[in-house]
Amino acid sequence: MNKNKLLKFIKLNSYSLDIIKKRNYNLIINSEINNPITKKYFQKKIEKNYKSLAHTAIIDHKKIENRIATQIFTKNGPLAFLPLSNNQTSIVFSNNSTKLIDKSSLTKIINKYNYLYEISKISEVESVGIKLILLRNYTFKNILSFGDLIHKVHPLAGQGFNMTIRDIKSLSNILDENIRLGINDGEVIAQKFQQNNKHLNFIYGMGIDTINSFFKLDNKLKNNLSGPIFKILKGNKFLNKYATFLSN
Repeated sequence: MNKNKLLKFIKLNSYSLDIIKKRNYNLIINSEINNPITKKYFQKKIEKNYKSLAHTAIIDHKKIENRIATQIFTKNGPLAFLPLSNNQTSIVFSNNSTKLIDKSSLTKIINKYNYLYEISKISEVESVGIKLILLRNYTFKNILSFGDLIHKVHPLAGQGFNMTIRDIKSLSNILDENIRLGINDGEVIAQKFQQNNKHLNFIYGMGIDTINSFFKLDNKLKNNLSGPIFKILKGNKFLNKYATFLSN
C-alpha cells in the first residue's frame, strides 16, 4: 500500500466523523475498536464470552523444515504450535479458565506435548480473553469497518488471521475492479465488500464456535466422540485426504 501512488496515509491525533467529512475522502477504512466512530456507528454485534484465556509465546528452536501447524487437544484446552520460520514457532494455549498462566507453567505444558522442537528459548507470555465477536453491519455510508473489528473468533482453529487475509484479498479485488471501471464511490465499494464477505465470515465464526463446543463436550465425555471419528479418519486415506482438503 505504501508503494501505491494513489494512496496517501494521514495520521489524525484527534478526529470525529465531522472532521473526516470535511476532508472529503472517497473511502474510509476503520479498524480501531475503541475510537469515536466505532462507538457511535458499529456497536451492533453477535458476542460470546468464552470465559477463558489464550496464552501466547514464541519459542526459538533448532533449525528444521518448519511448515506444518500442530494442534493438540489437552484436557484444559487446545495447544497450538504455529510455524513462523525454520527456527521460530508461535505457541497458543487456549486454557478453559480465566486464571493467568505464568512462563514457568506454560513451559511445562509446552515440554509435555512438544515432540518436534529442540527449544533454546521461550519468550515472555502474553494473555488475552477469548471472545466470539461478529459485527452485524460493516458499513456506514463510505466508512468500512475492517480487521478484528468485524470478526474475532476462538483461536482453536487458527483461522482468525486467515479470515483477515481473505478479507484483504477480497477488498483488493473490489478496489481493482472499481478502478478499472472508473468508479470512485466509497459507499459502493464498502457495500460490495459487505455483500461479498459478511455471510462467509459469519459461517466461519459460527463454525469455529461449533467446533469449540464439540471438543468441550467431547472432553467431558473423555473423548468418546472424537476418538472413533479420528480412528476412522486415520485408517482411511481418502477421508484423511478429504478432511485435510476441507480444513485447508
